[in-house]
Amino acid sequence: MGSGTAVAEVRRRLHNDDWGYETNCFVCEQRNESGLRIPFFHDTEHDVVEAVFDLGDVYSGAPTLVHGGLQLAILDEAMAWATIAIAGKWALTSTSSARFLGPVHVDVEHRVVAEVVDADAESISTAARIVAPDGRDVTTAAASFVPIGEAVATRLIDEVHDEHRGFLADE
Repeated sequence: MGSGTAVAEVRRRLHNDDWGYETNCFVCEQRNESGLRIPFFHDTEHDVVEAVFDLGDVYSGAPTLVHGGLQLAILDEAMAWATIAIAGKWALTSTSSARFLGPVHVDVEHRVVAEVVDADAESISTAARIVAPDGRDVTTAAASFVPIGEAVATRLIDEVHDEHRGFLADE
């Protein structure tokens, strides 16, 4: 087996389309022109979800720094992908906390890494971190997710689509 094949098996790209649902996720959906369009991967060797991102100054809070709310969204998205790719569960965030340890600069490539810390039938605990180019953790987060199951996910998605169909029909 060539090294390119081994890398492909260890690092699997995560796509919304793989789950059979349309989405317009602000953080990860590649077709969302207003979104961040950050591609996430499942590193099966280390059993983590990760992504590399580089946000321009339109995403700043303080000058030259990525807005803290966007950092939280990226961390939450990474942990949500961890519940799907690692724990194998559809889940919704129930609690979340974060620590800002250093700056996340605009126009600088950073990495986000998320993992499942613990999982049972009622809860999935996750952790994530944003890593600076020098390897330092600059933002960390922990969250609990409530598994919802595919049937509930399908119903929620159908309800949203029905709601939007009604709204669009009135235009």
